[in-house]
Amino acid sequence: MPKKYKVTKTFTFDGKRYYVHADSEAEAIRKMTRKQMELEQGLVTYDGNMPVRIWVEEVLRTYKTDLSIKAYYDLEKRVEKHILEDLGNIPIGKVKPVHCQRLINSKSGYSREYINKIAQILKFIFEKAKENKMILENPAANIVKPRGYVKHRRSITDHERKHLLAVCKDPRFLPFLFMLFCGCRPAEAINIEYRDLILRNGILTLHIRGTKTENSDRFVPVPPMLSERLTLDGSPFTRVSLGQKGKPHTESSYKALVKALYREMNLSMGCRIYRNRLLPPYPLADDFVPYCLRHTYCTDLQKAGIDVRTAQVFMGHADISTTANIYTHQDESTFLTAAKLMGCTKDAGCNSGCNS
Repeated sequence: MPKKYKVTKTFTFDGKRYYVHADSEAEAIRKMTRKQMELEQGLVTYDGNMPVRIWVEEVLRTYKTDLSIKAYYDLEKRVEKHILEDLGNIPIGKVKPVHCQRLINSKSGYSREYINKIAQILKFIFEKAKENKMILENPAANIVKPRGYVKHRRSITDHERKHLLAVCKDPRFLPFLFMLFCGCRPAEAINIEYRDLILRNGILTLHIRGTKTENSDRFVPVPPMLSERLTLDGSPFTRVSLGQKGKPHTESSYKALVKALYREMNLSMGCRIYRNRLLPPYPLADDFVPYCLRHTYCTDLQKAGIDVRTAQVFMGHADISTTANIYTHQDESTFLTAAKLMGCTKDAGCNSGCNS
């Protein structure tokens, strides 16, 4: 799943380690040679005349060394598309607050979450320039973010769950069960190795080696509905779920797996087929995506009475408000459970002090 650079080169100059990423050996050598020449000739001068594009390369290389390869690649692409296209060729000392505000205003069509990511890295880039005495003030410090739209992820329905579990008897769909029963993110689910399935106090436990945030690395119990489908005799560093030809999943193979899941669930739900092609209308809802399974895991924790702080740990959320936002998505069953606990059902009367 993660997009990886094909070639990574490193070199040391003046006691500092530099990394060069490229998609070919020749390109990596050219980039490394060019960077070495710039450093040796003293062409890299950190002042307000440095173009934003050059400074961004230095910022990411110097201050984002703790990111995974995928996270670093995603960040580079986000910066290139949303920041450098507008500001890349401007000297960093010439960037004004109006430039930054105009840039962030142009992102109003994106989700609120994505706009926050763009604003965060924009502020970070200029804050580091300020720390290095290249500029006096951060021009992005007081930008006002557009509202954007809110992505509403949902839990799957009982009908969808029934057909998902039926389809996932096929071993190739095992990653989706890790999402549903252990709250894995897609990238986490396809990278699980046999060494990650361990016994703790007699309980089968999954070590999720998440890399999104510090909180992503976590341990969660494996429920019987999943553990009974697992075999635990693989070699420690072998993936539990493999793609085509027994190789680890790639981004393209994972997309193909999702497409296959959609097809099989539609067929399970009764979709008509002609010459091996599905015919509309498709029974599976358009907004069903694998991430719904992770959301369902969180709501299942709520229904089971798991407190929100434990759920935060199991979900790998850095901020408890993220977990709480899911917990507030109350459905009819949680409402009825709460009503019974409060004694507000018809057969029990109301003991909560309300005027019923």
